[in-house]
Amino acid sequence: MIIFPAIDIKDGNCVRLFKGDFSTVEKVASDYLETAKGFENAGAEWIHMVDLDGAKEGRPVNTEIYTDVAEKTNLKVELGGGIRNLETIREYLDMGISRVIIGSAALKNPKLVRDAVEKFGSEKIAVGIDAVNKMVATEGWLETSDVNYIDLANQMIDSGVKYFIFTDISKDGTLSGVNAEQLKELNDAVKGRAFITASGGVHTIDDIKICAEMGLYGTICGKSIYKGTLDLKEAIKYANVE
Repeated sequence: MIIFPAIDIKDGNCVRLFKGDFSTVEKVASDYLETAKGFENAGAEWIHMVDLDGAKEGRPVNTEIYTDVAEKTNLKVELGGGIRNLETIREYLDMGISRVIIGSAALKNPKLVRDAVEKFGSEKIAVGIDAVNKMVATEGWLETSDVNYIDLANQMIDSGVKYFIFTDISKDGTLSGVNAEQLKELNDAVKGRAFITASGGVHTIDDIKICAEMGLYGTICGKSIYKGTLDLKEAIKYANVE
């Protein structure tokens, strides 16, 4: 299983939110590049980055930060937030981003997902499924749809998507543990057809164990690393053994 340490960017700063609420923004690190290099030194191969400004504005913001990490570390950068068209995807991939995440646009513009997978390949595209009570949220989590999270995954698989990041928004940034029940439902529903990365709620090594035993592709860890409740090196070691 891959451990994805996370850096969320708002106004150029490394931050974390509580349940996706922009009013709860908390600066968690002083320097994004130093933080990323710390993750690399701990053994991480990937980094999960989110452009919070981009998610809210529906366009790329803070671009130089993500490309900086891609250029100045050996980490593979997985990036989401504000990615709404093929041109943005192409630009990010050309700049050295390893995988882009399509979030809100997957629900509102499924053709974009189909075209992106066809043009850039399934390895380069992930779909972020962010849900509240199993219903998909959009627009930087500011709106909730009437689409079930598993239904969206199945639609996206039909479009060629292989990589999904599932976030239970009620868990995100709370350090209250992953939503094992919903993750298992989703993983079981797509098994053999797609790969699931867990996001939201990771608190201790026990959450890593739960996700690994479930057979997930990856787990994203943010606040738990910054708050010191999870040792990144230990998490990576456990995930690699599993």
